Amino acid sequence: MSDEGRSVRLTIPARPEYITLGRLALTAIAGVRPLSDETLHDLKLALTEACTNSVKHAYQEDGIGSVDIVYELHGDRLAVEVGDAGSGFETRDDTADVEGDLAEGGLGIAIIRAVTDEVEIGEREGGGSRLRFVKLLGD
Repeated sequence: MSDEGRSVRLTIPARPEYITLGRLALTAIAGVRPLSDETLHDLKLALTEACTNSVKHAYQEDGIGSVDIVYELHGDRLAVEVGDAGSGFETRDDTADVEGDLAEGGLGIAIIRAVTDEVEIGEREGGGSRLRFVKLLGD
């Protein structure tokens, strides 16, 4: 596969029952470049945590919105970006410790950091939040 990669975008309603669709799409995309069971499990866990954050926190006022997931498959890595158009959140330095994550109410971001190689958290262009994680793939 060339290094320029392949990209797939999925938009789901911001409701818990739709997160499974994101996981199914990830499984299908992982079939393009076979991954170990452990790597696929880690990626599914990270995706579930990222989507859950958007579903739980982005649209608190009316509960209506969507979550955008972009999967980018390259020869040496798989990047996933989860974004929403919600109210956003205060971003922190990527080296924050687990205690800081716990103080904010959960282990989601700490889990994502533990099972992936890179994590970026920030504002989405046009408003909202985005969380991008990268898993480096071995030969």
